[in-house]
Amino acid sequence: MFPTEKLSPADAAILETFVVPRYLSLFGELAQQMLLIGESARILHLGCRTGYPDLKIYEHSEGADIVGVDVSLPALELARNKAQVMGDVRIEYRPAEEGGLDTENGLYTHALTLHPNVGTDQRLQLLSEMERLLCSGGQAVIALPLRGSFQEIADLFREYALKHDDSAFSKAVEAALLARPSIELLSEELEQVGLADVDVEIRQTSLTFDSGRAFVQDPVSRLLILPEVKAWIGVDDVESPLGYVRDAIDKYWSEGKLELSVNVGCASARKP
Repeated sequence: MFPTEKLSPADAAILETFVVPRYLSLFGELAQQMLLIGESARILHLGCRTGYPDLKIYEHSEGADIVGVDVSLPALELARNKAQVMGDVRIEYRPAEEGGLDTENGLYTHALTLHPNVGTDQRLQLLSEMERLLCSGGQAVIALPLRGSFQEIADLFREYALKHDDSAFSKAVEAALLARPSIELLSEELEQVGLADVDVEIRQTSLTFDSGRAFVQDPVSRLLILPEVKAWIGVDDVESPLGYVRDAIDKYWSEGKLELSVNVGCASARKP
């Protein structure tokens, strides 16, 4: 369906315990505010990971059916365990097998995804898939970092390319900066796949890291930000540039903390 990092059982637990409250909740809370759920809702959560924020959505709905899909079996197992604790809830979690949703055209009233780690072409495929799975009048909601996010990392990537005379990497960084979705670009992409009534909200915030090593090793970076950056930059080997970023953070922020900018965006659109 779309590339998502597989998680070990340990990483699934780390994501649920540390990444959701510190980072993923920024996107999930905005998405929940934009979801408009009526009676007989059937909600599809693509790339559901450990099931956040499905339980909160369920609690604020009138008996909605929720289907979560993900490639990571340990993450799905954790999501199922959380749902079981709630008792008799209509929440189902499925592995993202090839062709698993092929016969479900127009079956869902809502399609949701949070922080998909995809490049431009893959994002269009994801939006097109959401459109296919929605019924007429159905709502698509996608929350992701918008243009201007992680600008400090982009600036250090530029510096790395200049110091190492790496023109290919420099071009990749500049292309990636232009390709990262803005409000206007995301709106255009949603309309391009056949969705309408587009509304995009953005919130500016930041994440704090004590050092370069802390940034690289932090569960938020390791499990979400760095995979997203790698997908965004479109270069196979970014270990050397990331090593430079780690050392540069220690140098430039030696007497303070890195405040990493994040433009939390969420788009809502309807299938005509």
